[in-house]
Amino acid sequence: MFAIVYKSDGFPICVQVAGVAPDPVVVWTSESDAKSFIESKGGAADFEPVAVDDGSLDAIAKAMGCPVDQITLEPYPS
Repeated sequence: MFAIVYKSDGFPICVQVAGVAPDPVVVWTSESDAKSFIESKGGAADFEPVAVDDGSLDAIAKAMGCPVDQITLEPYPS
């Protein structure tokens, strides 16, 4: 799985779900799918895909300002 994050601060692309906090992090099944999404939105200068693993989840949690165990993942498209 791959998440898309801002290059500047590592904050991930999220989706709003009523009653869920923090917002779930959107994930793609492959790096190429994530890159294609970024490019289709003209965001290559600002965003990058990162593989979802323990290290990246820790960094995402820090960027979101929440404990890692509160992060939920939402497949794209959902």
